[in-house]
Amino acid sequence: MNVTLAVKQYVSKMIETSGSGMKVLLMDRETTSVVSVVYSQSEILQKEVYLFERIESQNREPMKHLKALCFLRPTKENVELLVQELRKPKYSVYFIFFSNVISKSEIKALAEADEQEVVAEVQEFYGDFIAVNPHLFSLNLTGVSRGRSWEPSMLQRCTQGLTAVLLSLKKCPMIRYQLSSDLSKRLAESVKQIITKEYELFDFRKTEVPPLLLILDRSDDTITPLLNQWTYQAMVHELLGLNNNRIDLSRVPGVNKDLKEVVLSADNDEFYANNLYLNFGEIGTNIKNLMEDFQKKRPKGQQKLESISDMKAFVETYPQFKKMSGTVSKHVTVVGELSRLVSERVLMEVSEVEQELACQGDHSNASQMVRRMLQNPRVSELDAVRLVMLYALRYERHTNTILPALKGELERRGTSEHLKQMVSRVVDFGGKRVRGSDLITANDAVAITKQFFKGLKGVENVYTQHQPLLHDTLDQLIKGRLKDSQFPYLGPSSLRDRPQDIIVFVIGGATYEEALTVYNLNRTSPGVRIVLGAATYTIQGVTSHNAVIRS
Repeated sequence: MNVTLAVKQYVSKMIETSGSGMKVLLMDRETTSVVSVVYSQSEILQKEVYLFERIESQNREPMKHLKALCFLRPTKENVELLVQELRKPKYSVYFIFFSNVISKSEIKALAEADEQEVVAEVQEFYGDFIAVNPHLFSLNLTGVSRGRSWEPSMLQRCTQGLTAVLLSLKKCPMIRYQLSSDLSKRLAESVKQIITKEYELFDFRKTEVPPLLLILDRSDDTITPLLNQWTYQAMVHELLGLNNNRIDLSRVPGVNKDLKEVVLSADNDEFYANNLYLNFGEIGTNIKNLMEDFQKKRPKGQQKLESISDMKAFVETYPQFKKMSGTVSKHVTVVGELSRLVSERVLMEVSEVEQELACQGDHSNASQMVRRMLQNPRVSELDAVRLVMLYALRYERHTNTILPALKGELERRGTSEHLKQMVSRVVDFGGKRVRGSDLITANDAVAITKQFFKGLKGVENVYTQHQPLLHDTLDQLIKGRLKDSQFPYLGPSSLRDRPQDIIVFVIGGATYEEALTVYNLNRTSPGVRIVLGAATYTIQGVTSHNAVIRS
């Protein structure tokens, strides 16, 4: 199961369907993101797509020599814009592809508008989601609920996104959901309703073990989004901001103008693909190796081009050299800025305290460490609030809690009112009263034994002790031990065998730490394929934790 490949194949098929000749790709705001994450502009240009336009743009010039490939979400607004387009067509012929199921009435409206008979094709290609990594997808939504209830439009959008993922992967799954979350049950029922209604679309070849859709709620684990991460992709997202594979480096001191915005895509950047999940220390070593390799391959200043064969060799190697030069410059700039921010914000010290709060149970030691960090002027306002939020979750009901004193420290630091309120809001959202799982206290024999052996073995890295709750949930699921009483099946049927194809969806957002967990489980669990998805993947840290609270 590979969501990146699924979307790429849809885009390729659109282009192939239209045949040879110059083309324009007509998209909306959301499908622009869907395509740009899996295809670079240069890749699409090679397929005779020379122009990229937005359907809502009012000042598009008529270009009758171009074929139009329309890739749009089947929204009321887009259908209306397409109706207007077809009444006064700007291009010679239209190939229309909707990213999800389109109603018969809307197809009829398009047919009636096509008086000049310029529409050659109308199809449904289910690329209604952002393929972040091969095993990670997002719907790029925030604020999907009000308190414990769905925003109606967001429930519909999440249902559409999830069913599109299922259709693109050709899966008709059994569904399990988190019992403690009414949001999870509502989404499970909504997805099941679409599968039943569109049963012909979901009539795929039966497999020996049916696929499984597991729907979870972010409120069950609010600790994971609050921890600083140390793998490359996660650090880039957390510290620099990664939006549809793009990073804004314009605020980096002394940055080259060509590097003010860079693209990081595992499909087109070998160094990034190889270092995506490596920790910061390893990345530093690999950057050094990349630089040394670049120095060796660099054309010599006095290189003589005496013969035709010398010139030919130089011309053949120059594009690769130029590409390598760009890769080196980009990653040296990115890693350099990460390093500067880690030092400036004393993130290694902050992370050590975060891990202590998340993984250890020594209240006295944790209290001292948090206090010490709050008194350090180099610790940023966000990191300070995040530490207090972790303390509030970890020692929510401790008899000797120092939470009022820590809030007093935030006050003395001049922390904004909005951020101070996050401390109580995170407990309301994901505190002990709300959680369906035992996130913090190990109270059964199996969990206590696991902790004991982990303690005996020690940990390789003090900054990566934490494992998200999702790891234990999926581990239990793969072993056939996930409790029906906590994660019931929707409907009377249940799996007799251990699941092989698993799609996990987290309402309220997923983290890159959880994506790493899924990546590692896929590597170490023979015969098991897992895809992780969420309403958003921008959850990591206090700034984006607002989305967790609201959704």
